[in-house]
Amino acid sequence: MKAMKALGTACLMSAALMTNTLTFAADHRDTGRGTGPIIFVTSQGLYFDSIVVADPLPMKGRFQQLVPGMNGLSTEFGPGEPGHLGGRWWVDLNEDGIMDPEDHFFLCPLLGPGREAP
Repeated sequence: MKAMKALGTACLMSAALMTNTLTFAADHRDTGRGTGPIIFVTSQGLYFDSIVVADPLPMKGRFQQLVPGMNGLSTEFGPGEPGHLGGRWWVDLNEDGIMDPEDHFFLCPLLGPGREAP
């Protein structure tokens, strides 16, 4: 029962996060590309459109962290950089800093080229 409650909470938090980021993307996107959130890559200083391909994914394999912030979602590495995992993302829903089953995992590739403004 405790696991079901945690899963339900994670699903609700995930839905809220995705709704907020998709709303941000829809309100601020003028490129007409992608269906997912706009993601800021900190190491490149660029914003990328994205497309949600699979949501959720099982917690198997490697994932790159997406961090919610004032300007939507951000991550450290982008296309062409070691550490970029092709859009296999995790969001730390329980905010413990550790990738675990209570977090959200999904596939959402970045669409290049990146740009300097959202």
